[in-house]
Amino acid sequence: MAAPDDTLDIVLRLAAAVGAGAILGLNRDLNGKPTGVRTLGLVALSAALVSLATVSVEGMADDPDALSRVIQGLIQGVLAGIGFLGAGVIIRDHSDGTVQNLTTAATVWATAALGLACGLAAWPIIGIGLLFMMLVLVLGGPLERLNLRHSGGTQAQPGPEAPERR
Repeated sequence: MAAPDDTLDIVLRLAAAVGAGAILGLNRDLNGKPTGVRTLGLVALSAALVSLATVSVEGMADDPDALSRVIQGLIQGVLAGIGFLGAGVIIRDHSDGTVQNLTTAATVWATAALGLACGLAAWPIIGIGLLFMMLVLVLGGPLERLNLRHSGGTQAQPGPEAPERR
């Protein structure tokens, strides 16, 4: 993943990040979830900005070992940090033990990963990743409901906690 060559390359990478985040955000908006086009567009944009700034440091491209270590730290830091934003959308109802918005929190995290990929210009990964994310978001709910109908209306519990409710 090379540093951007010119202003057009930078604009393309940032526009791809905003576009991908907005697409995912539109899905969340259409489903009445607490994040949407603006939030996920900004999540992807900020992750792309951080990765672009990192690979654009003078001399970084000439030292692949240093670049590799910096990108590894960048990815770990951004994805760990974005977890706090995702955690902010999770709601647990202590009266009945249900948990809401886990899918939205996961989407926030995935959007940051997509933004990082946009900043690094990993175009095939971005396209395939966005396609799979949209498939999961669009088809996941109907598949879960179909599974509930076929299992007699019971949902497997994810662990010692109550079942997830979206």
